[in-house]
Amino acid sequence: MNLTTYRTWAAILLLVGVFTVWFVYASEQNPNGKHFKFGLDLVGGSHLTYEADTSQLDPNEVNESMVALRDVIEKRINVFGVAEPLVQVEHAGMFSESDKSERLIVELPGVTDLQEAIALIGATPTLEFKLVGLYATSTGTSTEPTPTYIDTGLTGAYLKSARLNFTGTNSRTSFSNEPLVMVDFNDEGKDLFAQITGDHVGEELAIFLDGELISHPVINEKISGGTAVITGSFTVEEARELVRDLNIGALPVPIELASTQTVGATLGTEILQKGVKAGIVGFGLVLLFMIAWYRLPGFMAGVALMIYLASMLAIFKLIPVTLTAAGIAGFLLSVGMAVDANVIIFERLKEELKKDKTYPEAVLDGFKRAWAPIRDGNITSLISAVILFWLGTSVVQGFALVFGIGILVSMFTAIVVTRTFLVALAGFAEKVPKLLNSGFSKE
Repeated sequence: MNLTTYRTWAAILLLVGVFTVWFVYASEQNPNGKHFKFGLDLVGGSHLTYEADTSQLDPNEVNESMVALRDVIEKRINVFGVAEPLVQVEHAGMFSESDKSERLIVELPGVTDLQEAIALIGATPTLEFKLVGLYATSTGTSTEPTPTYIDTGLTGAYLKSARLNFTGTNSRTSFSNEPLVMVDFNDEGKDLFAQITGDHVGEELAIFLDGELISHPVINEKISGGTAVITGSFTVEEARELVRDLNIGALPVPIELASTQTVGATLGTEILQKGVKAGIVGFGLVLLFMIAWYRLPGFMAGVALMIYLASMLAIFKLIPVTLTAAGIAGFLLSVGMAVDANVIIFERLKEELKKDKTYPEAVLDGFKRAWAPIRDGNITSLISAVILFWLGTSVVQGFALVFGIGILVSMFTAIVVTRTFLVALAGFAEKVPKLLNSGFSKE
């Protein structure tokens, strides 16, 4: 590319940087915009750890079941309107002493009452569908039929969701505005439900939640579409409660509360404020050093670092990334690596200028020589981040995720943004040599 092209790209990158800064600021000021998500250690709340018993599952079904479990718990929490809850599956590290490798981490920002937090999650009931059989039982002088419940193998593990509907929007019933419950099964549950309903038309299918009978609808026909309609003399409130119970009971695996922790909002706010202050002071000092030692190139590197910071903050909003104290530490460490890449580039540039090369040639050749050590250093750090994310617990994963993203973005800003800015300075920097540090001279 010629000098004009470099200057055009420098202007484009600068505009993108300005837009990114505006996006970060404007979205934070807008009540309906994308805001930063902070972990409990920064905003306070409750942290619950559940251990899942997957011993009865096929190993190939564990991941899918844990994802389904996470979705069910999220539905429970969202019913209560908790702001931005975090529910995630955690695989214990290979060096964990626990024999239960699958865990569910539930974080409830703003909920500092542990008993309230546990109540939000609720008990861990089991949902079961059983056929109703009758047999005669003699009691004194009379004989009355007694129901017998026959296990069908259909449980909450096969239930996708339940929802409230009304007969006015459904053609399968003749009454208008009657509340009914729509039950959707997953692919495996759909086949099992079709078999059960096809073989037992006219019989009752009882629904038990944690051993308690909550409904016993009659099977009117074979249902092969994976969606069942439960009708009856429901009030709207009764139908809503049944929907809630079905969704709550749709746990694919049993879980047990293993540990709880609360973090005060005051402590979290203090940690956040100190972290932001440390970042601003540290970045300011680094920027001053770069300008004092490398003059104009150092200033341009500072502009590139500002674009890097804005890009990282925008990524945190868009993914979004839940920021914790460990994550902020990973972010600050990645800033240090971005600065380190610029130092390597400038030192190579100084060496090339001493070989009587023109400024543009020295910049391009300096970047070529700097690429290998920057690449190797960042790749080894990226491998470390991947290993930490793969084997670590949630706290370590937060650090590793932010650190890994920071490495990738810092490589881009150092190799692309900084190089474009430095080449774009050609001519201007040579006309005003005092803007270059004496170490950049050809002497």
